[in-house]
Amino acid sequence: MHTQQKVILVTGASQGIGRGVAEAMLADGHIVALVARRLEPLEEIAAQFPDQAVPIAADVSDPAAVDSVYARVAEIAGRLDVLFNNAGAFMASTAMADVSWEDWRRVLSVNVDGAFLMARGAFGLMREQTPNGGRIINNGSISAHAPRVNSVAYTTSKHAITGLTKSITLDGRAHDIACSQIDIGNAETPMTAPMQAGIPQPDGSIMREPVIDVAHVANAVRYIVGLPLEANVQFMTVMATKMPYLGRG
Repeated sequence: MHTQQKVILVTGASQGIGRGVAEAMLADGHIVALVARRLEPLEEIAAQFPDQAVPIAADVSDPAAVDSVYARVAEIAGRLDVLFNNAGAFMASTAMADVSWEDWRRVLSVNVDGAFLMARGAFGLMREQTPNGGRIINNGSISAHAPRVNSVAYTTSKHAITGLTKSITLDGRAHDIACSQIDIGNAETPMTAPMQAGIPQPDGSIMREPVIDVAHVANAVRYIVGLPLEANVQFMTVMATKMPYLGRG
């Protein structure tokens, strides 16, 4: 093992970016709490790393479930060094006037409420543990900066993550809690698979956009995790080089 073993919690760990990052952290020798709504895929990962992986089924938008996650982490590991605050929800491209209240709440409950609840729990544990401190890495998005057309719920939620990141960064200074945001563009995951048929563009066209392997995201998280707490990456963008981003064109 090349790095000091840390206790890391990854949400949305059952697939996509979360799974890729969780597996990278496990491969590096860290203890990793794997959190997602479905237990079975977490147990598949844990079977490969039985001495390091702790699968926990939980809905991050449920305050009681999140409390139970942190109680379990405290019981098993006694501390938390890193939270990768990754769980997220998406919805199909929909004109703003046609977005249902149910879809709006579904996306915001996971992407904003869930991100807050997980960050609040991590902050509380990191503040009280000895030695205190830790690192929270929020998964933002390219959409935290530039919206796609017909993506009001997702875009609003990811702009909120930027405010969450800045607030944690400021409030965390007194407790040696660092906070980063990693904004990812077009990582190839099950959630983005429908995009391969083509994505609506601002000019009304449909375009198949380039994607990147999740391994690049995992390596970016590796870099942040490996930093001492006196150094931080405040914001990082990892994206497919030729995807529409600046001006979404």
